[in-house]
Amino acid sequence: MSDESRKHSHIIKQIEQNLSKCLLGKQKEIKLLMTCLLAGGHVLLEGVPGTGKTMLVKALAKTVQGDFRRIQCNPDLLPTDITGFSIYHPKDEEFVFRPGPVMTNFLLVDEINRASTKTQSALLEAMEEKQVSVDGTIYELPQPFFVMATQNPMEFEGTYLLPEAQLDRFMMKFTMGYPDKDTEKELLFSKSSVHPLEELQAITDMQHIMKMQQEMKSVHIAESVIDYILEIGRKTREHAQIFLGVSPRATLALVQASKAYAYVEERDFVTPDDVKLLVLYVFAHRIILKSQASVENRVESVLQTIMESVKVPIRLEK
Repeated sequence: MSDESRKHSHIIKQIEQNLSKCLLGKQKEIKLLMTCLLAGGHVLLEGVPGTGKTMLVKALAKTVQGDFRRIQCNPDLLPTDITGFSIYHPKDEEFVFRPGPVMTNFLLVDEINRASTKTQSALLEAMEEKQVSVDGTIYELPQPFFVMATQNPMEFEGTYLLPEAQLDRFMMKFTMGYPDKDTEKELLFSKSSVHPLEELQAITDMQHIMKMQQEMKSVHIAESVIDYILEIGRKTREHAQIFLGVSPRATLALVQASKAYAYVEERDFVTPDDVKLLVLYVFAHRIILKSQASVENRVESVLQTIMESVKVPIRLEK
């Protein structure tokens, strides 16, 4: 490992420690978030209100000195409320672009499934192409650009299903559950004096994050591991209980996430265990079960069955 890599590895550990001060007992979620950020992906977080979803992205933005904007979704939200709009100035006799909240490094889309599907779709171009088109003009987004959207469980009133194309743009989806009793007790004591965000110190800046995103790409992934990922993806498309399997975008996302996770773990190569750990977070939200299967099973259980049927590579060629 080079001196630069060791420096970056130390920065990642400091970021994780910083975030742990704000989110007690959420080490796994923090590591997944860092993996997604370094892989250049976006995160969809599900959970009931009050479990720390908003705190997580606020703490990350402050830790890496990134611009942060927030969108609070509701049924009245319009696409232009996200992308921005052009307004005519009579004095100058020209249209002037007023950028929306999407023009930032860290965009928190709170309760995304409370917005209409038309408004949700306004994020598609931004998330995939890192740009927005307004009145025929393309505007590049700041780099890096990271979206973390939160959604309430579908059982909650006033929620919409996210379109399949929208879900496919999120590299990972995971859940922020309730803390255990001891963690919640520690949380209550820690919040009684000063809010953790107020004491949070910056660890690095966006330039270092972009350098780490580039360095992550050099992490080696063996052909046998690539074949392992492809076989899992192929089986989701052929499984009798699955109506819609994962797309090539999903298998590419799993490759990138696995490389980023190995990088976070201070390795310059991907192991099958990296893939096994991440596959549920990367694939599950992109799979649609057939109607009868959805009554009898959860996506996670079907995907777990697929994983058990695929042979894990033993030798990792360089």
